[in-house]
Amino acid sequence: MNSLTTTYLAANQFHDFWNGNLGEWLRTKGLHIVLVIVAALIGTRIINWVAGKIARRLNTGHELVRSESAKHRAAVASVISSVAIAILYTVVAVDVFDQLGLPIGSLVAPAAVLGAALGFGAQRIVQDLLSGFFIITEKQYGFGDLVTLTVTGSSEAQGTVEDVTLRVTKLRTSDGEVFTIPNGQIVKALNLSKDWARAVVDIPVPTTADLNTVNDVLHDVATAATSDKHLEPLLLDEPALMGVESIKVDTVNLRMVARTLPGKQFEVGRQLRAMVLRSLRQEGIASPATKSNVAAVPTSG
Repeated sequence: MNSLTTTYLAANQFHDFWNGNLGEWLRTKGLHIVLVIVAALIGTRIINWVAGKIARRLNTGHELVRSESAKHRAAVASVISSVAIAILYTVVAVDVFDQLGLPIGSLVAPAAVLGAALGFGAQRIVQDLLSGFFIITEKQYGFGDLVTLTVTGSSEAQGTVEDVTLRVTKLRTSDGEVFTIPNGQIVKALNLSKDWARAVVDIPVPTTADLNTVNDVLHDVATAATSDKHLEPLLLDEPALMGVESIKVDTVNLRMVARTLPGKQFEVGRQLRAMVLRSLRQEGIASPATKSNVAAVPTSG
């Protein structure tokens, strides 16, 4: 009977506590905390939705490449959404601490000590954030740019920028791989698609070829490129022939350059090489590789 009586009394005490202080707390402050957390989750979804809508709007259009201002606005929108979410969570955390009865003022001193202790370990994070801030404000590169980044340790990463935040830059290579590089480790950034690009085509011809004929053929190729349905939208002006670039024992290298839309220099270079090779063959000018691969036929003695 004693054990049953004790259990009964404990149950009554718990019931009184539940219906008293705890029940009142759950109906007021507990409900407030739940609603605040739910509101934070909904706010996060709204911020991400707005940022995604802005990014999709900047990606739309009939232009072959996005303008520099559009790339910069996309990067800024991504950073603003991240900062907004961080501020939202900070406000929610402060409100939850207040509802739990934790004095915020008394947490300042321990937070300062903890911050000083973690300061040495957080130096790299601070460096990443500062570097990311300057990358975005100085418009070094943005979404869709083709860049080559020199990372600490003299290694390089080349690819298309898929994401830029205050802390990291994400590049996707031509093989589909993704580099995630902390901004603080970027030593040098080479932007291959800012404003405009240049396709450089070196054309080796045998030293026995008539250079005047070769120049005429190349000029015809440059003129034809401006009316080609594939090349014309990618070119900013007519390709220019720079003349003899170098002289070797068996070959003479001529160079042709063309200003292109940002990031389109490689595609233009491939198509120009195909046009040059086809035109030279039609004129009967063999490439040095073709001549060097012809072996002498041995004669029987």
